[in-house]
Amino acid sequence: MWWLLIAGAVILGALVILAIYDLVQKRHAILRNFPIVGHLRYALESIGPELRQYIVTDNDEERPFTRDERRWVYATAKQQNPYFGFGTNNHLEEPDYMVIRHAAFPYQPPKADEHGAHRLPSSKVLGEWRNRPGAFRPESIVNISAMSFGSLSAQAIEALNRGASIARCMHNTGEGGVSSYHRKGGDLIWQIGTGYFGCRTPDGGFDAAQFEETVGSGPIKAIEIKMSQGAKPGLGGLLPGAKVTAEIAEARGVPVGETVVSPNRHQTFSDVASLIDWVEELASISGLPVGIKSAIGEEDFWRELAEGMAATGRGPDFITVDGGEGGTGAAPMVFSDHVALPYRLGMVTVYKSFVAAGLQEKVTFIGSGKLGFPQQALMAMSLGADMINVAREAMIAIGCIQAQKCHTDHCPVGVATQNSWLTRGLDPANKSTRVANYVDALRADLLRLAWACGVPHPSLVPPSAIEFLATPDNAVSLANRFGYDASWKSVDPDAVAKLEGIFESGKG
Repeated sequence: MWWLLIAGAVILGALVILAIYDLVQKRHAILRNFPIVGHLRYALESIGPELRQYIVTDNDEERPFTRDERRWVYATAKQQNPYFGFGTNNHLEEPDYMVIRHAAFPYQPPKADEHGAHRLPSSKVLGEWRNRPGAFRPESIVNISAMSFGSLSAQAIEALNRGASIARCMHNTGEGGVSSYHRKGGDLIWQIGTGYFGCRTPDGGFDAAQFEETVGSGPIKAIEIKMSQGAKPGLGGLLPGAKVTAEIAEARGVPVGETVVSPNRHQTFSDVASLIDWVEELASISGLPVGIKSAIGEEDFWRELAEGMAATGRGPDFITVDGGEGGTGAAPMVFSDHVALPYRLGMVTVYKSFVAAGLQEKVTFIGSGKLGFPQQALMAMSLGADMINVAREAMIAIGCIQAQKCHTDHCPVGVATQNSWLTRGLDPANKSTRVANYVDALRADLLRLAWACGVPHPSLVPPSAIEFLATPDNAVSLANRFGYDASWKSVDPDAVAKLEGIFESGKG
């Protein structure tokens, strides 16, 4: 029993010391007024997101992703039963509730497609309108969005890339460069941000020779110029020197241990004309399709870009529209909450500009920003997107629990951290299969929704098929709500035959 007395004395002594410290410190009023007990408040605050996830909120209440949404991703990733029983628990008559108007006579797919059609290639050839030597038809309309090595762990990046290879989809590198963990079999879209990581001069400018070298060093299928993203539009970035490890330094082309600043705008262009010039320069050097990614703010830019492209026959092969609801590892709250349009309004702004210029069928549009669920992805495509990028949903597939600690380097499941103790729990071989399963399930549900709407491919679902409740007794279609003309996305026999041919051949 003596050891219990010793243990008790040690614990009592520690509590006395903690109480004395709390009483004399001046930083925290709660601890000064309520020594020892006050620490319970901070402990509960630190695990608040976890408590709300499992105890406080309803299944469809929590943000950014509800428990039902996370459950669906987990189930599909693990190939468990993703069905829900006893009917919906959603409030169907709430304002802005989405309804998909299915056809009286659904599309009947060829029998050969029943088990293989959810490969689901893009309806457009990326780079076709500019005759890029590296033009290709993406094999998947669902692809993994931009997440950098450094923001995500090495194990997470490797899992995502291996999963992309299994699912035969593409993996966007994020602006942090092409690391060794991006070279595990998955095809890449190399994203270039304002830091020019992977094609950077010592003073932070663009290095064309290094760009060409990087393009030739891996399975890079396209180039994406990052102008801004939904979660932190108009902001640059800063990577503290303490986080610049040898591996991260190698991927980004920067010195080990030195703080790296990404400006809030590019040095290589300053207006629409010079942006188009730089797009063509990158395409000329690489032979690859080149696009831009941006959150949507200033409307005139998109009109000027579309008009400039129409006038010159030059410019981006694809445009990634990122909604303001997109995520990030860390950003000021006001930028995450209030800067940049949400996806629907952003896509409408861009698409209408390109319709006015007659380019909507030539440019490939990619949607991003909480679109990794069948109904949201279908909505995005009905507004003009040809492909969908998924980021946080892919993170959930490899184990993210929405702890919302991405900015602290204490991600408990090893996804958004460089802490070796935490990342050791993430097995890339196991998690790669899960993200591939999730991507495959999303494609399968998208395909089934398209068939239910009477067309063979999600890109052919018109905005008139998607409605949102204005009141419990009145619904408005996307077409009417945003002024879409039926001719902008017509379902003509040639398009149907073309897509059926792609499915039957199994090739892009």
